[in-house]
Amino acid sequence: MKLYELSIKEIAELYRKGETTPGQVVDGLLRRIEQLNPKLNAFLSVDREHIADQVQNAERMLKRHDASPLCGIPIAVKDIFATNGIRTTCASKILENFIPPYDATVIKKLKAAGVVIIGKTNMDEFAMGSSTETSYFGPTRNPWSPDTVPGGSSGGSASAVASDMAFGALGTDTGGSIRQPAALCGIVGLKPTYGRVSRYGMIAFASSLDQGGTMTKTVYDSALLLETIAGFDPKDSTSADRPVEPFTNLLSSGLNNVAIGVPEEYFIEGMDGDVQRAVTQAIDTMKKLGAKIVKISLPHTKYAVAVYYILASSEASSNLARYDGVRYGYRSEQAQNLIDMYKNTRAQGFGREVKRRIMLGTFALSAGYYSAFYGKAQKARRLITDDFNNAFSTCDIILAPTSPTPAFKLGSKLDDPLKMYLSDIFTIPLNLAGLPGVSVPCGFTDSGLPVGMQLIGKQFDERTILNAAHAYEREMQWFKKKPEIH
Repeated sequence: MKLYELSIKEIAELYRKGETTPGQVVDGLLRRIEQLNPKLNAFLSVDREHIADQVQNAERMLKRHDASPLCGIPIAVKDIFATNGIRTTCASKILENFIPPYDATVIKKLKAAGVVIIGKTNMDEFAMGSSTETSYFGPTRNPWSPDTVPGGSSGGSASAVASDMAFGALGTDTGGSIRQPAALCGIVGLKPTYGRVSRYGMIAFASSLDQGGTMTKTVYDSALLLETIAGFDPKDSTSADRPVEPFTNLLSSGLNNVAIGVPEEYFIEGMDGDVQRAVTQAIDTMKKLGAKIVKISLPHTKYAVAVYYILASSEASSNLARYDGVRYGYRSEQAQNLIDMYKNTRAQGFGREVKRRIMLGTFALSAGYYSAFYGKAQKARRLITDDFNNAFSTCDIILAPTSPTPAFKLGSKLDDPLKMYLSDIFTIPLNLAGLPGVSVPCGFTDSGLPVGMQLIGKQFDERTILNAAHAYEREMQWFKKKPEIH
C-alpha cells in the first residue's frame, strides 16, 4: 500500500516506529494533489509556504514522547473556517480575496496538536447546497465517478478524503453537509451534537443549526479527530461546557444489548432500490453483531424539509447582511452612492442559490408573515425534537439511510431546487433537534457508487454511535475498497 492510502491511525503508528516522517508523507500527498486535483477540484488552495513551517514544527514535536496522535498528520479544512494568513473564501466571489487575521478555534486546536493543514477545500457557496455545484470556483467531482457530484456542502472535503488526497478533513453540517457527502463518497462523516465543537471562526450560515465535524476514512480516525476539536470555548456563546470523552478508548466491537431503532418514515417511496437494499442488509448485520432491532416512528419527519428551509434561510438572511462591501470582501465599483454600492456589491458578489435563500429568509421574517412562517416553523421544530426524545425511550441508537439516492449526475438537479433540497430529507431532522449523527459506508450500488447509513444518537452521546459504527465497520470493512482514479 502507498502511504497516502493509509488511515490516520496507521500513519501515526509509522511515525511512532520511526518508519516515515511528516516531510515524506506530506511530499507524497502534495504530489497526489497535483495529479488529481485538476480533475476533481476538491482543493481551493494549497499554501506550500505555511505547510513547510507546519511540517518542521511537527517533526520537532514528534521527537518528544508526549506528541499528540495527530501530530504530523495532513488534514484538509473546508474553506469555511478562518485560517490566519490563508485565504478563506466560503467558495464565494464576495470573499474571493479575504485573508483572516485570526484562526478559528478548531484550527487553533489542530495546530496545537501538530496537525499539518494541507489545504482549504471546495464547498457550496456559504455552505448552501447539497452537491458542491454552487461554488464560485466551479464544482467538485466525485472520485468514484467524476461525472457525478460528491454531495454537499462539504463536497471538497469528502472528495479529498475519498481520493486519498488527505487523511481526514473538517467539514460543517447545517442540514446534512458532512453526512450526505460522506455517504456519496464512501467515507465516514461525523456531525457532533450542537455545541460539542466550537463555531468561533466558522463562517455562519444558520447559527442555530451549524456544527463543525469530521470526515475520515475510518470510524477510529473520526473519534480521534473529535477528541481534538471538541470542547468548551468561551468565545462561542452556544458552546456546551461538557467534558470531552476519550472516544477512541471507548470503541469496542460488541453490540450486545444495544437497541437500535429503525424509523418507518425513513424508508419512503422514491428511495433508490440499491440504497434500500444496502441499508436493509446493514440492519441484518447489526442484528448478527448482537443488536436488538426495534421499530420506531418519527411522525413529524414529513415537515422537516419545509421547517429547515424556513429557519435556515431566515438565519442566513440575518447572518449574510454583514457582506455589504463596506468592511471587507468584494466591493462593486459600479455605484453612484452608498445604496447603489450595497445593492451592486450583493448582486454581483453572491451566487444564485445564496440570493434565493436570502430572499426566502427575508420574506419569512417580514412583517405580516413572521408568525405564519418563522413562528410556525419553530413550533414544528419542537415537535420534531419531541419525536426523537420519545423514540429514545425505547432505543439507544436510530439507524436510517443517509441519503435517499447515491451520487447523482452533475447538473441534474441544479435547475430544480426542490429536488435538490430533498437530497437532505434524512439528515435535516438531526440538525433541527441538535443530535449527533455519523454516516458510515454500508455497500455499493450495482453501478459501483457508495451507499451510506447514518446512526443517530442522543444529545452528547457520540460514544454510543461511534462504537456501533466501529463494530459495523470492523465486520464489513467497506473502507478497504477504493475508487480507481488516475
